Amino acid sequence: MDTIQLESRYGVTLPLPGLPLKEHRDLVGELADLGYTDLWSAEADGCDAFTPLVLASQWAPQLRLGTAIVPAFTRGPLTLAQSAATLANLSGGQFVLGVGTSSDVIVERWNGIPFERPYQRVRDTVRCVRALLAGEKVTADYETFSVKGAKLAEPAAHPVPVMVAALRPGMLRLAGREAGGAVINWLSAGDVRTVAPYVREIDPAQEIVARIFVCPTADTERARAIGRRLVTAYLNVPVYAAFHDWLGRGDVLSKMWEAWRSGDRQGALDAVPDFVVDDLLIHGPPAACREHIEAYREAGVTTPVLFLVGPDDLTTALRDLAPR
Repeated sequence: MDTIQLESRYGVTLPLPGLPLKEHRDLVGELADLGYTDLWSAEADGCDAFTPLVLASQWAPQLRLGTAIVPAFTRGPLTLAQSAATLANLSGGQFVLGVGTSSDVIVERWNGIPFERPYQRVRDTVRCVRALLAGEKVTADYETFSVKGAKLAEPAAHPVPVMVAALRPGMLRLAGREAGGAVINWLSAGDVRTVAPYVREIDPAQEIVARIFVCPTADTERARAIGRRLVTAYLNVPVYAAFHDWLGRGDVLSKMWEAWRSGDRQGALDAVPDFVVDDLLIHGPPAACREHIEAYREAGVTTPVLFLVGPDDLTTALRDLAPR
């Protein structure tokens, strides 16, 4: 099993908001001096997950890089392993591959790929990709795909930990049992205490990476307006709706879900309670934001990864939110 040492880590999501990727060099190069240790990418409808990290590997070679996450459906296992091995070699072993189901919206509606048996697909992908990254020649019939004679011509020169994006117990346990830990998303600091024990049932040293949405502004109304738009965009996706129902927010989000299903987008926005936004989106002055981020770590997160939304000034926000 992949093992990642539990240590004090602190990351930020690439690409940074409002800044063209080709203009990231100077700011990314400054992040290590500010105390950031990690850069994690995401993949939905913007940049792919790997290109920003390839660039960052040359701009800030001291930082660890990770994908949070790459969908298990949209690339085959050999292609995933190729990209991971290449990035691990470019970064001198400073790379973590995070994979997950993504969502039916991204996989099925946007990419035309059936979103079927997501748990099994992620499990099979983790098993196959880990074998390929270990240099094995893989011929196997998995439950969701078959591979015949796949082998990396240029394997990773360093171990590549594989992590799993997880929401509910089945995937959380998979992340702890067969991968190097879990990537979690769209939850409050208090919710971490609900999900972390599933990841660490077998190994209490498993890493938990949390992508945390942060809006560093003292303008509460502006932050909540941003938060409502994010909540309605994400938590109406079936996988996230089921997650928050499991977390116990079914009652408080039911009106928002009903309005969204009826096509009433403004009604859905209006139905999101302030306290839900305040739980799921960190906002306020920098000191208050850092205190809230620390609450995630105290609840069991190993690596908080900031996803900045609507900063008044990007460079100032990164400097103000830095761990030191």
